[in-house]
Amino acid sequence: MKILIEYESSWRNSFLEDFDGNNKPLPQKGRKFIASGQNISGMKSKSEYFIRREVSINTVMGLLNRLIGDQRKLYQARQDEKYYFRQLERDISFDDSALYSHEIIYIRNMNDSEDQNSFTGMIKTNDAIFQSDYSNEFWGVLALDFDDLCGFVVNETHTTSQQDLNPLAIISRLEELKKFKPLQSNEVVENVVQILTSKFPKIKPRNQKGNIIVLPLYCSTLYLQLERLSKRYNTSSARSARGGITGISNNGFTPKDFLKRYTTGEKKKIWGNPYIRKERKKGVGEVVSLMTKASGKLEINIDINREKAKEIKRLIENAGVSSFYLGKKGLAYVTDIDTRELRN
Repeated sequence: MKILIEYESSWRNSFLEDFDGNNKPLPQKGRKFIASGQNISGMKSKSEYFIRREVSINTVMGLLNRLIGDQRKLYQARQDEKYYFRQLERDISFDDSALYSHEIIYIRNMNDSEDQNSFTGMIKTNDAIFQSDYSNEFWGVLALDFDDLCGFVVNETHTTSQQDLNPLAIISRLEELKKFKPLQSNEVVENVVQILTSKFPKIKPRNQKGNIIVLPLYCSTLYLQLERLSKRYNTSSARSARGGITGISNNGFTPKDFLKRYTTGEKKKIWGNPYIRKERKKGVGEVVSLMTKASGKLEINIDINREKAKEIKRLIENAGVSSFYLGKKGLAYVTDIDTRELRN
């Protein structure tokens, strides 16, 4: 017996975590969405997040069950003692002839992810952290050059450097510090690192090569300055509910968290992300992978006698399934059913 199916625009990628859902129930909360921009092309990018799919025997069995009117999940049908294809699965083979195309699609924001660098509403420059008697000394730490920063930490000097007391200016300065190249360590820098790590164990001032990262030293010095100023001023307005500085940790900063406190709106949600993966392969260079779509023909062969073939054909005709998905999305339909026995 031969069943010919034609299909168009069948998606050959998956946006959900890999899961053998053909043989067991789905997780209680469903499969996890993994196709975010961070996962497939951002800093967390891993090859296992960009999942490719092809037609498999499970795909074929799902189609056959759908065509005869069984709309259960495949694992549910297989668990039934009266599963129609129980004795036939080993006699089923298929041939998928596909023409592939690739295109960029955009996935809507499935996880309510927030834009890391944007904000909504108006900037609040009149917040107490920018208008208090301690403000100039506190934010002035960011305006110090690196040598002066080292002297400030070691010698407990007062800072007279001026930093614009504006949330956007502060974020801009932090972004500037983030771009500084790691520095070779020396005796002075090691002294600074020792002082800061003794007070703030969470600080991570070195990269994998052992060089000094500038940004964590500035951020931790902000905390050091807050501690020193607390002896002379009431600095409660500079602290979050947990006692830290909103949006700034000992090692860096998060623009969306920082700006949320100093703007009138909520965090800005991202619209979505393109489904595209870029990776560099040795000897090849940059490889770009996009969504794959396939159009073609799927030929299903069942090695059975003609009477059984006629029975299956009758079940398919009685079910009256006109069109259906082949795998993910797309349009598929049966174009021919041949009940003749297969020839070797």
